[in-house]
Amino acid sequence: MQSQPINFQAPTEEAAPILLPVTTTLFADRADRFFLLATGHSLGDWLAFLGRLSAAQQAALKCLPPLDLPPAEALANARTHAMPPLDLGKRPAAWRDALRQIARELAPESPEGAAVALATLQAAADDDLEQLAETLLDGNLDAANAGELPFVAAALQVVYTQLASQLDAGHLQKLDAHHVCPCCGSPAVSSVVRLGAAINNLRYLHCSLCNTEWNVPRATCTACDTDKEVALQELEGSKGAVRAETCDACKNYLKIVYQEKDPRVDPVADDLATLALDMLVDEAGYQRSGPNLLLIGAYSG
Repeated sequence: MQSQPINFQAPTEEAAPILLPVTTTLFADRADRFFLLATGHSLGDWLAFLGRLSAAQQAALKCLPPLDLPPAEALANARTHAMPPLDLGKRPAAWRDALRQIARELAPESPEGAAVALATLQAAADDDLEQLAETLLDGNLDAANAGELPFVAAALQVVYTQLASQLDAGHLQKLDAHHVCPCCGSPAVSSVVRLGAAINNLRYLHCSLCNTEWNVPRATCTACDTDKEVALQELEGSKGAVRAETCDACKNYLKIVYQEKDPRVDPVADDLATLALDMLVDEAGYQRSGPNLLLIGAYSG
């Protein structure tokens, strides 16, 4: 594991503080990235399966009915009180239909462990699915249903990504807790240093749930905001497209991916393809500050 210095380059133009998800291509692009990463990888079968899951997410998103945003008064109150406008406790019922569609699409060619979970989800009552959603979003994970949670997460991602895309970015603001999403309040899965015009070389945190991104300064810890004890770690022999940003002040870390190193990097897919890096920084005493929802309770077999 190598430690690299962190460099910051100020933008030459004003950059958007918040980037909303582009629903027409987001999950399809992620699927392509998973398939590419799967080639020759020791976890290739799993990554390829996640590629199929991401493709199923894109298909489910296209089939969503119109989704209603919170009323204007609620949106205004959220802005006044610096709260996320999307309420995870008031989930659109469409997420359950998205889950069942994803399960039907994946079931025929799934590994044994995943197939059992998908069959259980297809047969589950609405109330049971809502309880699973609460379990996932509250972080109170139950080993008895852990294998079902990545698929629950995938369906929730579809619905909240669509909702986030319907918001007006100009009416959003970053929250006081910089490590959580300004749209839905979920923690970041990783961060991405982007290419392109005004956002070139800027770092954006990427929401684990709704795929919104928000700008945070580089060379600062995304968990505790310190700029004193932050370092970048990478695997020996890697090309540096994915690194772990560690903080010795709070002992947290989060992955950071660089489009400059590989324009195709994805903050979710590349995170899961570099679990060896997580193992190294975990062994060094750091704790991950945000989850990858497709990994929670991951199936076996």
